[in-house]
Amino acid sequence: MIEILTNPVVVTVLLTIAGVGIVLELFSAKFGIAGFIGIFALIIFFYGHFQAGLAGFGTLFLFAAGTLLIFLEFFLPGAISGTLGVAALILSLFLAGQNALQMGVSILIAIAVSIFVFFLMIKTFGKKLVLFNKMVLSETARKEDGYVSNINRLDLLGLEGRTLTILRPAGTIIINNERVDAVSEGGFIGKNASVKVIKVEGARIVVREI
Repeated sequence: MIEILTNPVVVTVLLTIAGVGIVLELFSAKFGIAGFIGIFALIIFFYGHFQAGLAGFGTLFLFAAGTLLIFLEFFLPGAISGTLGVAALILSLFLAGQNALQMGVSILIAIAVSIFVFFLMIKTFGKKLVLFNKMVLSETARKEDGYVSNINRLDLLGLEGRTLTILRPAGTIIINNERVDAVSEGGFIGKNASVKVIKVEGARIVVREI
C-alpha cells in the first residue's frame, strides 16, 4: 500500500483532488464536503509518505498548520490566513516528496487542473467567489435604503430671516422658525440682523444682509 501511495501517478491524483477540493471551497460560504475530500486526499498522501519514512513530524506539523490556516480563512476577514495556509501546504509537500522534481511536476499538474476548475466554475456555472467577497465592500449607499448625500436646500432661495449668531462669515440664521447654517456673502454680519438667502450650493447657504 505504501508503494501505491508514493507512486508518482497516485501522488498527482491525490494532489489534484486536494487542489480541486480547495478551489471548490472558494465558492462556498462555509467549509463543506469538497473541502473535507480535499483535506482527506492530503491526509492519505502524507500517511503514505510518513509510513515510507519520507515525511517526518516536522513536515506533518507544517501540513497541519497549513490546513488549520485554510480552515480559519472561512471565518476571518481578508485572505492572509488562507495565503499562509496554502504556502505552508505546498512547502510541506516538497519536504515530504522523495524527488523534488517529480513532486514539482505533480504540484504543477494539480495547480493547472485546479485553475481550470476555477475558471470553469466562474465562466460556465456562473458561480461567485465567496471567499474574496469578504474583502470587497459590495453594498452601496442607496437613497431607497435611507442614505442621502448633502440635502440641497433650494427651497430657501430668496427667503428672508434673521441671524441667530454672528456670521464671520459662517454662523446660524433663523428662517421660518428653522435653524439653518449659513455663510455671509461678504464679511461680518451681526447678531439679529435681517438677511436674505441669495445663493444655495448644495448644503451651503449664502446670505446677504438686508
